Amino acid sequence: MRTAVVVVDVQRGLVEGGAAVSGAAAFTARIDEFLGRARAAGVPVVHLQDDGSAPGALVRRGSEGWELALGVADGEAVLPKAEDDGFRDTDLHQTLQSWGADRLVVVGIQSEMCVAATARGALDRGYAVVLPREGHTTYDIPADEAGGAAVPAALVARVAEWSLGDTVELPQSLDEVAWT
Repeated sequence: MRTAVVVVDVQRGLVEGGAAVSGAAAFTARIDEFLGRARAAGVPVVHLQDDGSAPGALVRRGSEGWELALGVADGEAVLPKAEDDGFRDTDLHQTLQSWGADRLVVVGIQSEMCVAATARGALDRGYAVVLPREGHTTYDIPADEAGGAAVPAALVARVAEWSLGDTVELPQSLDEVAWT
């Protein structure tokens, strides 16, 4: 199998400042180190970037928050996306096919939204999917006035993993990800 890494929406507005996801600094450090290992092993990397066009987007196109938070190495693709599923109306599938990838390690932000939707899109297209538990994160869900309980980000992320079924590989740590 040929593995590629798909980095979903790791943008400054989601990991810096008041709108940062839970544990943002530690998360970006882990992903940055993981990308270094992937690059050293010759694993291709594609960065998905929320295009910031939706009304009320946290990462408005052209703002500092819209910029990618991690460096992009030579040869890595950066693909804008307008939908949660990184495959929908993008060149992601074509890019991955050009690399010969058939196994994807999906990391990024928001576990229950863009990360899960992109993982589902990959499964629908026949890719094997690896979703390292420490490789994705999201926000705490606050309690609401109608009596809905608050839900910590870690539980939201776990539910997102569970919702993908048993066909997704779920290593606990990014260090457990094998490239073949």
